Amino acid sequence: MGEAIDAGVGAGNTTATEQPSNRKVPLAALVALVIGSMIGGGIFSLPHQMAGAAAPGPLIIGWIVTGLGMLMLAFVFQRLAVTKPEIDAGIYGYARAGFGDLVGFSSAWGYWMSAWIGNVGYLVLLMASLGVFLPGFGNGNTAQAIIIASLVLWLFHVLILRGIREAAVVNALVTIGKILPLIVFIVIGILSFKLDLFTADFWGTGDSSLGGVLHQVKSMMLVTVWVFIGVEGASVFSERARSRTDVGRATIIGFVSVLALLLAVNILSYGIVARPELAGLSDPSLAGVLEAAVGPWGAKFIALGLIISLVGALLSWFLMCAEIIRVPAIEGLMPRVFGKENAKEVPAAALWLTMLLVQLFLVWTYFNASTYTALILLASSLILLPYLLSALYQVRVALQGGSGISAIDMVVGVLGTLYGLWLLYAAGLVYLLYTSVFYLVGLPFFLKARSEQQARPLLKPLEWALVAVLVAMAGYTVYGLSQGTLSLE
Repeated sequence: MGEAIDAGVGAGNTTATEQPSNRKVPLAALVALVIGSMIGGGIFSLPHQMAGAAAPGPLIIGWIVTGLGMLMLAFVFQRLAVTKPEIDAGIYGYARAGFGDLVGFSSAWGYWMSAWIGNVGYLVLLMASLGVFLPGFGNGNTAQAIIIASLVLWLFHVLILRGIREAAVVNALVTIGKILPLIVFIVIGILSFKLDLFTADFWGTGDSSLGGVLHQVKSMMLVTVWVFIGVEGASVFSERARSRTDVGRATIIGFVSVLALLLAVNILSYGIVARPELAGLSDPSLAGVLEAAVGPWGAKFIALGLIISLVGALLSWFLMCAEIIRVPAIEGLMPRVFGKENAKEVPAAALWLTMLLVQLFLVWTYFNASTYTALILLASSLILLPYLLSALYQVRVALQGGSGISAIDMVVGVLGTLYGLWLLYAAGLVYLLYTSVFYLVGLPFFLKARSEQQARPLLKPLEWALVAVLVAMAGYTVYGLSQGTLSLE
């Protein structure tokens, strides 16, 4: 290849341009992409975030719910990769195939917004981690930190422009480096674990601020969603995989590996530091836990591991940011400029748009003192609808039946849908109202793509109805913000 894709792009296309087999991403790199995108900063901040939301008992219940729910979503992506191999870009393609152009576009748009806002959070946390070794970085949003974060941002830009497959291979190497510190922590955690500390106030009845068991389980949901975001990573790159079977395998292998690490890190932390103290640790809180177990060197060891982890996670997510809007552009639902590829088969315009927005938000964090936690909660809420739409499409595929469809497909789809609805409930109305503003901002891009396709009318009747709902929700949100009645605090 090597030529830009700007001709023959139509709304009726269902697959993107084929690539030579030697440019395809192998299974090992797909697995690393899933693990690399799921293991970023979340696992290193997990102890204090979870301790502030739940005692050990509700924590275990929450992990069971989350583990089973996310497993169903992982199976959704695994099954659809096998039964619907003609659909590219997973989380976008499934929403479009099941519910139409505007819904498909909105799924891609929400996923993309979630990805790059999450990367802003990662860059802030990366700078805070450097502050363990260097002065002047504060919580990651000082002037010095923003300047260094900006340099890191554009270094990633240059690397990815050199090629998707090459960047994926680099990511695979970095993923190995980020897992090693976590394994060391788990070994030390097992040796330092105190059962009496873990079982003290097991249900959180001694702390009225935690609330009841259901409230505690609900409070930890958005955090657990964040640490699992990326389970769909292989499906996003389905077109570039050597086979669709590899996509399914990478999804399940990546999910099981990360779930084991998350459970071990989170539960062991409660047995090393008392929950109230754990909740008061600053990010990366895993550093404080290891310091309590082995002394000051533990904090620096975890901070170094976090830096490696964040570098890998940023690379994974920048890759997916560009990919998730490239395919809609090729299929006529985003302006066609975002579907054009450079000589290295990288969607350069999509990458430029992503990087520029991340840069603007980095500057914004300097003036607004945004924290890592606030950014990841917003990013998590933006991805809830795309997850739910994928599960609903799995139900639709199971109802339609056909070759390769079995009863297990219906079970996976229904359970994945129930979990998606639970996540919307756990997120709460305020976060959903905020996301409506972000979804509405994408509408001009959709209309521009429709005009390029000379589509008439620009919006169909049902699409007008969806737009009306978004406008009403966004209007209420803006009014609430102006009156001080709505806040994420």
